[in-house]
Formats: sequence, C-alpha cells, structure tokens
Amino acid sequence: MTQEFDLAASLARGVEGRSGAWSFIQDFAAHWVSALKTGDGWTEADLVAAEERLSIQLPTTLREAYLLFGRRRDLTSNHDVLLSPAELYVDDTKEALVFRHENQGAASWGILLDSLEDDDPAVFIRSDLADKTAERWEGWLERLSLCFVEIVLSESVQADGESCDFLDADDDSIELLQQTCVQLSFPAYPVCEEEHPTRWFLGQGVLLRDDDGTAVLARGRTPEDLDRIRDRIPGDWLNDYR
Repeated sequence: MTQEFDLAASLARGVEGRSGAWSFIQDFAAHWVSALKTGDGWTEADLVAAEERLSIQLPTTLREAYLLFGRRRDLTSNHDVLLSPAELYVDDTKEALVFRHENQGAASWGILLDSLEDDDPAVFIRSDLADKTAERWEGWLERLSLCFVEIVLSESVQADGESCDFLDADDDSIELLQQTCVQLSFPAYPVCEEEHPTRWFLGQGVLLRDDDGTAVLARGRTPEDLDRIRDRIPGDWLNDYR
C-alpha cells in the first residue's frame, strides 16, 4: 500500500491549488499517519457560528480545510496550534483573522481582513515582540491552501513517538542531506525571508524539513526508516538512543 503513494509527485500537484492540496493531505494522512474519516472535520454549523460571532465570511479555503480535517490535531496541532472555529478571532489591530498560534505564543498566523473575500488568500505571520510597536504582519505563504499543506507536513515531523527526530545541523549535515535526499517542490517560505528559506526533502521512507541549515526535523514512515537517515546523516540527533 505504501508504494502506491508517490509523496513527491502528489505534493507537486498539491501545491498547484486547493483541490490538489486536499488530495495530497488525504493521501499523506492515509499513508503516513492515519486515514481521514467522517467526523475529522468541523461541521457547517460550527463555521456558521464563527462567522456570525465575528461578523465576517470565512474564505472558501479555510472552510474546506476545517470541514475536511480541522479536528485532526495529529495533523494540525502537534507543536503549533490550529484554532477551532470557536477560537478564531480578529487581532487587536483589526488587520487580520487569526487562525493559528505558535506553541509558546511567540507568533500568530492570519489572513488580512481585506482579503477574506478571496477564495485562497495569502497567509501572514506576526511575531510577538517585546516592542509591540514593531509588530507587523509579514508574508508567510502566497496561498492558504499552501499553508495547510505546510501545516500538515510540519506537524507530522514534530509528532511524539519514535519515528520523529531533530538534528542540530551544521554545514556537513546539510551537505549530506542534499546529497542523499531529494528536495521536494514546495515554494520557498516564509516569503518575507527569501534569503533564509525553509526547504523540504524526501529520503527513503523519511520526510525532512531543513530550517535554513540550522536544524533538520525528520519523520520516518517507520523507526527503521528514521535509523537509516540517522546513519546517512550522522550528527547530534536528539532522540537517537542507540
């Protein structure tokens, strides 16, 4: 069954638009986590209640994502947190609808209010700074559907369990990563930091995220897959107790 899912090809289609994004997430969940099922999404009534409370219309992409898998915390909230419909709010500057929080409150992700009518609007991020006057919404990804693909990928490599690990990377380990794995076709992001992009790679049964050469997060389909990538990219892996 696992060989039937070509993650790289599916992701390439997934970054093209909403329908591809949802197909990718469904296939990825089925082959790398657990398949989506009825009840994994919020109900239409939940979304309508949020819209009435906020006096806004939620973008089509946000509605589709919440209806499809919004309640699946293992896909959306292992580390950072996707807000429930009842938790959605407009930020204090009245600029953006906030739908996601960094796990320690250091940042929030949002959609600018003036783009809520777009089916698949851009996503912005705002850091929580000591100097509140310096806080501003900066570009994250050009489309919300891309953001949900990124959420599912990022949360998958930060799940609990023996199939995930973290490497404190250096130049040698990044060079080995590039030599032994294939870079996936996901756009460079955050768009406000084009010189320091986050990149995604695929090894043999292992998904990896390179955070600007400073850290590598990995998820193996099995613990054995993860051990294999640890051997190919030696270093200070956080959870390698062998």
